[in-house]
Amino acid sequence: MTAKTVLVTGGSSGMGKAIATRLCRDGANVVITGRDPEKLEQAKGEMATLDGRVWTVAMDVRKREQVEETFFQATSQFGGVDALVNNAAGNFVVRAEELSPNGWQSVIDIVLNGTWNCTQTAAKEWIAAGKAGSIVNIVATYAWTGAAGVVHSASAKAGVLAMSRSLAVEWGSRYGIRVNCVAPGPVEKTGGVEKLIQDERMHQRVLQNIPAGRFGKLEEIAGVVAFLLSDDAAYINGDCLTMDGGMWMNGARFI
Repeated sequence: MTAKTVLVTGGSSGMGKAIATRLCRDGANVVITGRDPEKLEQAKGEMATLDGRVWTVAMDVRKREQVEETFFQATSQFGGVDALVNNAAGNFVVRAEELSPNGWQSVIDIVLNGTWNCTQTAAKEWIAAGKAGSIVNIVATYAWTGAAGVVHSASAKAGVLAMSRSLAVEWGSRYGIRVNCVAPGPVEKTGGVEKLIQDERMHQRVLQNIPAGRFGKLEEIAGVVAFLLSDDAAYINGDCLTMDGGMWMNGARFI
């Protein structure tokens, strides 16, 4: 990834920060976005000694004008964006009959609409420049299995998966743009896991459903994302790599 520029949404903490850190260690210029300027600057400081350069932008993926401005600034800073990681997400556990209209809309806006805003903005720039960029979207296995307690997130992630495969066909054949997904299962040290697995009883129940016998590691997810963005994965397009220790085959419940 040396000398390439990658934009990572939701890059100030958890999985997004791990991905940005790996890419920066590999020598990429990394643009990390999020809604909290303080968290962004803290993440930037933690990556200061790595080989790549880091630039932060406070951005809400739901706001198309902010997304477009971010890509414009990234182009001014680094000469263009070569790859995009759509990691920004929102989720919480709730019974479907108790989910509020605002709760539904908020998750759909961040996960599905936010991914689309960033994806289309990137593609328009690449098409205009004749560049074959690469996109990795972070989804979840319940996008195709379903799961109790996360109907809003499952619906949004399923939309992202369908979007990714549709664009892989359309943009891959016309412009050489690759679009792939990674579907992590429960991963250590992420806020998303803490929201879904709220007590020790649930922790043990989920762990028993993972054939690998453990939760994933942030570094493992980051490594697969880096691979998908690399030239070694140039023939992978429209795929979704699952990293959940086999959990999806056992089923998942969060309530």
